[in-house]
Amino acid sequence: MKKARRGIYAAAISPFNEDGSLNSKKLISYCQHLLTDGGCDGVAPTGTTGEGTSVAMADRLRLPEAFAAAGIESDRVLFGTGAPASGDCVALSRAAIDAGYNNVLVLPPYYYKSPSDEGLYAYFSNLVEKIANDNLRVYLYHIPQVSAAPISTAVVNRLRAAFGPVIAGLKDSSGDFEQTRAFVEATGGISDEFDVYPSSESMLWEGLSIGTAGIISGSTNAFAVNVQIARKAPEGPERDAAMEAVRNARTMASKYPLMAGMKTLEAWRSADDSWLRMAPPLVPLSDEQKAGLRSDLDALTSTAT
Repeated sequence: MKKARRGIYAAAISPFNEDGSLNSKKLISYCQHLLTDGGCDGVAPTGTTGEGTSVAMADRLRLPEAFAAAGIESDRVLFGTGAPASGDCVALSRAAIDAGYNNVLVLPPYYYKSPSDEGLYAYFSNLVEKIANDNLRVYLYHIPQVSAAPISTAVVNRLRAAFGPVIAGLKDSSGDFEQTRAFVEATGGISDEFDVYPSSESMLWEGLSIGTAGIISGSTNAFAVNVQIARKAPEGPERDAAMEAVRNARTMASKYPLMAGMKTLEAWRSADDSWLRMAPPLVPLSDEQKAGLRSDLDALTSTAT
């Protein structure tokens, strides 16, 4: 079992059946697209953009085995396994590692707000101790504007001191680059084998320049190819132009509810309107929003060409 490869990840959107259950077969096919023509180095299913906290436990528990049966490489998947109940987090993480997927992206317990550092340490240490497998690689998930459970640098380093390489990295979805910088400086970033991922591709080169591992983003469901062009471009005018295209796409995506917007783009790409289904309480884009997104996408495409 390998640590997740570094690079550009999509926080993959989730397709639902008419009865609201997760369509695992379609999700796997979609992730295979992301890992090939979609331009991604890796995928992070059942995360925030994947409406993971709205997916039934039974569906989440079965998903890693389905990925394994499809032959998707384990170092290209970060399964979201966070849950308010520590026992559910353990069960989800165990299902992943039992199927051969040792890299998990773990939300803090997000029902009780502003938990203490001691409480967060207890939650994550319980996960590591209950799994009791040295192959486990935990990526902490800092998204305080949603979870109301911020993860401090002190908690990160206490966990690393206790569990070493099992605490493998962190996704910083705060949207604050100075917070990302603080995580890198506190841990040493990739130079000390701790992989910090900002959540916006607009921060790509700022992050890489200080020692981040790449990007895990919701909008790379649609625009990862652009991000790879910017990542590979030589420093100078070519990179600047590529990053401008990346930022323009991210700005456009940010005008709409991200999950619904990405699902609408995928419905258009695949000519499959079942992608428009959302798990309550989230709802699809309105007709007005769809018209705006179509207009903005056309403008973005014409600018790029």
